Amino acid sequence: MGIINDGFMLKSNTARQLYEAVKGLPIIDYHCHLDPAMIANDYKFRNAAELFLGGDHYKWRQMRSFGIEEKYITGDAADYEKFAAFASVLPYLIGNPIYHWTHLELKRYFDIDEPLTPESCERIWNRCNECLTRDEYSAKNLILRSNVEVVCTTDDPADTLEHHERLQGFACKVLPTFRPDRAVDIDKPAFMGYIEKIGVKSYDELVAWIKARIEHFNSHGCRLSDHGLEYMPYAVGDAAAVFEKKMSGEELTKTEINVYKTALIQVCAKEYARLGWTMQLHIGPMRNNSTQMFNKIGADAGFDSMNDLTVAEPLSRFLDSLDVTDELPKTILYTLNPKDNYVLGTMIGNFQRAPFKSKLQFGSGWWFNDQRDGMEAQMCALANLGVLSAFVGMLTDSRSFVSYTRHEYFRRILCNLIGKWVEDGEYPADMETLKKIVSDISYYNAKAYFNF
Repeated sequence: MGIINDGFMLKSNTARQLYEAVKGLPIIDYHCHLDPAMIANDYKFRNAAELFLGGDHYKWRQMRSFGIEEKYITGDAADYEKFAAFASVLPYLIGNPIYHWTHLELKRYFDIDEPLTPESCERIWNRCNECLTRDEYSAKNLILRSNVEVVCTTDDPADTLEHHERLQGFACKVLPTFRPDRAVDIDKPAFMGYIEKIGVKSYDELVAWIKARIEHFNSHGCRLSDHGLEYMPYAVGDAAAVFEKKMSGEELTKTEINVYKTALIQVCAKEYARLGWTMQLHIGPMRNNSTQMFNKIGADAGFDSMNDLTVAEPLSRFLDSLDVTDELPKTILYTLNPKDNYVLGTMIGNFQRAPFKSKLQFGSGWWFNDQRDGMEAQMCALANLGVLSAFVGMLTDSRSFVSYTRHEYFRRILCNLIGKWVEDGEYPADMETLKKIVSDISYYNAKAYFNF
């Protein structure tokens, strides 16, 4: 038998009681990378390899670390060979969240209790594939059976949002999220091609285009934006002059790059504040570290890691530049490097304002921190420095249609953490209040914060 049972990760009676209060609550997935076209087309997966391994660079990294050849990861090996290669690695991922995620997925979606091993691989492959032929395993139905109430995809400003329009009658809200990185990243090789694609000739035209696209997203129900920041930029200067210099083919200085990035994100943030949106700042990935593998496979393939940055001062100055004119939107701050947990945990306290309950949020353990130690460290920092009870909780940040078990994983970790505090005598066993706290973090806070 497998490890997924009612008491999984719940180490006390209090934890188990708390989990009973949250396990049936709907899911609000306010940040993910699901493909809206796949949802709109009600995509059906051809087999278990596509479902479990397609685009999942978390799993790819571990396969590489175990010595699996690339042909069995992103190469031209047959799908079963890729699935079997993953099965050969999984038993050795002790302590890795992928071991738990995979077996949660197998249990919740396929009612498979046994561990995935080389010995069980073919049996599990056949069982999953038989299930995937059924309509209940289509993209839409996987979302619905996961009890998901809202999905917020991640979309470029130039997106037509036609797939979101097709989903307007779907039982789960599928809303766009505004992700303007390609317009902001003036230092990236793809910038010039993007500017040519959207057809702007000057910085003023770009600002007008950005504002128009924000309105377009707003008309399609968008409630959040997202900015992926390799570092936190802040500099004051003439962004229009920097844009013109870039368009003329001249090399930009680091300060000029930061002037432009700061100004354009400020433009966006003020629009978000006007419309009542939430701004997400994801800070700190070091991307595409292996030039050899980037040239072979491209981006988002498992060759990113966490950066070691100075975050506090530029982040403070950026947030203050908006707050001083009352144009700071609701904001969620994420760090990829847990050394900055206390930087972000204290930063949010500088800009809290009534009538908002925690207008600024310290976001859930992100990416490499999306595991028990990372989640507990994030929640302990927030509890020490702010109001954990006002936390908007978990998100999948995933491209996988079966990753909603990560919300269960989070809820179990949350209930176990709070349960331990109670069992240790650090908080009274007031179950009414405790159940409200864990229910709010799991669902109700997000619903209220994002106005869903």
